[in-house]
Amino acid sequence: MRKQINVFLFLKRRLSVSMTNQIKAILIDLSGTLHIEDDPTPNALEALARLQARSEIQIKFVTNTTKESKCFLLNRLTQIGFKVQESEIYSSLSAARKLIDEKQLRPFFLIDKRALEDFEGVPTHDPNAVVVGLAPDEFHYENMNKAMRLLHNGAQLIAIHKARYYKRSDGLALGPGPFVTALEYASDLKAEIVGKPSADFFLSSITDISCQPSQCIMIGDDAKDDIEGAQSVGMKGILVQTGKYRENDEKRINPQPFKVVQNFSQAVDVILEMLH
Repeated sequence: MRKQINVFLFLKRRLSVSMTNQIKAILIDLSGTLHIEDDPTPNALEALARLQARSEIQIKFVTNTTKESKCFLLNRLTQIGFKVQESEIYSSLSAARKLIDEKQLRPFFLIDKRALEDFEGVPTHDPNAVVVGLAPDEFHYENMNKAMRLLHNGAQLIAIHKARYYKRSDGLALGPGPFVTALEYASDLKAEIVGKPSADFFLSSITDISCQPSQCIMIGDDAKDDIEGAQSVGMKGILVQTGKYRENDEKRINPQPFKVVQNFSQAVDVILEMLH
């Protein structure tokens, strides 16, 4: 009996070490996970500090936020109280800029004016692409009609992301997805999606980190874009029940999340227990 117990403890320690060695990077969603507009989610400031104290793991903030440039976003996070470096942020705007440069596109932008800073120097004359982000003030008939005409004349349709909705302090709000879908329907085209849940987005986010997808954990509030997207490339996903989370979201994806927790602070608890 004692021998069986010793074998069990040995195997448990081996499994614990194996899991610890596998975790090299934590990918963290921002809006809805770390904060909602200018307010942190419960205990998020302290939880991030606890995670940042573990020198053996690297942290990357991966976001579909398209209303704000990286600089604007960094200032917002700093003002809330988070200690974040610009190099740690990988946004769908960054991925979109890379795609635009590689394809030498001249976009007609349907994005928020605060995000244009990340596209400085991109030519916009004689557009051969329509690039769509979250832009409530830009989604009016004239702009949508102009975009539709460009698409009918051969322009490419690029969706920085296609989220259905997001969480604001006053409740859920339409994301860019419904407007992208309207343009797809009107032009009989399929948009190329740049941000989450694109596999390329998740893989690109860790190119400067020495790790494999299986060594990464993604924390987010969107079961489809954050969790299903990350798990499709071999990462583990922890779904938080803040932000845009709706009851039973975890049951709407396959496979289901690695863990479901109340908030980001509890997600950190789970990770630190795995690293223990």
